[in-house]
Amino acid sequence: MTLSWFQIVRMGLVQMALGAIVVLTTSTLNRLMVVELALPAVLPGLLVGLHYGIQITRPQWGYRSDTGGHRTRWIIGGMAVLALGGLSAAYGVVAMESSFAVGLAISVLAYAAIGVGVGASGTSLLALLATATAERRRPAAATITWLMMIFGIAMTAGISGQFLDPYTPLRLMQVVAVVTGGAFVITCLAVWGIEASVVARREMDTMPFIDGMREIWAEPKARHFTVFVFLSMTAYFMQELILEPYSGLVFNYTPGQSTSLSGAQNGGVFLGMVVVGIAGTALRLGSLRAWVVAGCIGSAASLGLITVLGQIGPTAPLLPAVILMGFFNGMFAVAAIGSMMALAGEGRGAREGTRMGLWGAAQAIAAGFGGLLGAALVDLFRIVLSDPSAFGTVFLFEALLYIASAFMAVHVMDRRPSYRPPRGLVPGE
Repeated sequence: MTLSWFQIVRMGLVQMALGAIVVLTTSTLNRLMVVELALPAVLPGLLVGLHYGIQITRPQWGYRSDTGGHRTRWIIGGMAVLALGGLSAAYGVVAMESSFAVGLAISVLAYAAIGVGVGASGTSLLALLATATAERRRPAAATITWLMMIFGIAMTAGISGQFLDPYTPLRLMQVVAVVTGGAFVITCLAVWGIEASVVARREMDTMPFIDGMREIWAEPKARHFTVFVFLSMTAYFMQELILEPYSGLVFNYTPGQSTSLSGAQNGGVFLGMVVVGIAGTALRLGSLRAWVVAGCIGSAASLGLITVLGQIGPTAPLLPAVILMGFFNGMFAVAAIGSMMALAGEGRGAREGTRMGLWGAAQAIAAGFGGLLGAALVDLFRIVLSDPSAFGTVFLFEALLYIASAFMAVHVMDRRPSYRPPRGLVPGE
């Protein structure tokens, strides 16, 4: 037996829970450190970079769940560590108000736990999906779980933002406790009994991991696409740690409003993904490459608009511009994921999992590097420029990275007239 559509959606609930916890640490806690505590933006950048850096160990977590079996235990155990890390991260911010050293020590341990939890739970979940999902359903399963994760991020940011105002440390701890506790309970209920009900397909590769990676890196298309993933994802994550501080310092947003802004952005991401899914799958409009290029250029234009609005001040309509940026981000992201799936089976040995692992590692490194780079540049430019100009300069640099990514996508990705949906996505197939 393989996973049914209902079971795939249940697995997506785990991704939704994972995104719900992570968004609080990368957006809300980041804003509180920079605005309420007046700390350098590079500090949360380093903490978030730590959690992304630890996720480079994802292949090891996948190997452990492969050889030891019982992926459900790794999924639930990883989510428990993630929930504890998220709650501890919030307490670390609260502790910084009375003792910076103590709060920082707690935060470092907390963000390390977040990285371990995401790596263990997320990797084991994807491994179970890959081995227990029928071939024709695998691309659709990946899309469903990705969209559910984005939905979890947007929903959590939007709802928790409403409960954070007026901000107090106690209210922060209450909101984070509800989110982390709820995420753990949802995970337990979602995965319970699934692994025992399916027969997971296992493929053994006798070639050592290092030798396989060397073969893949020798393939020009795989190597160039890895560079594209790193460049585009650096641009994608550069605004992650500075958008909420920007809204607070330049537009006078409250902590709750800033968190809701992040939710609105991720709502735009979700909408962009849905539009590409409908247009590319049901209507057969455009190629994956065309959607990637359009998403990159649209993201660059949106960042330019956000920069201009900062020069106007608090009365400017920041919210619609952020939603627009999220829409183009989603358009680019889902098309890039489809491109990964299309390219993963190409090349010697058809090592889909290893290639996806390589690009996943590039994405994780870019996520940490991009967030840290954006925060560090803001701190540097704020020394000599006003807040609107400092943030705007970084946004424009991010826009240039998107444009460079678009040019690279034109040369790296294939000219495919239309996206042929995998079997199982079109009724009757």
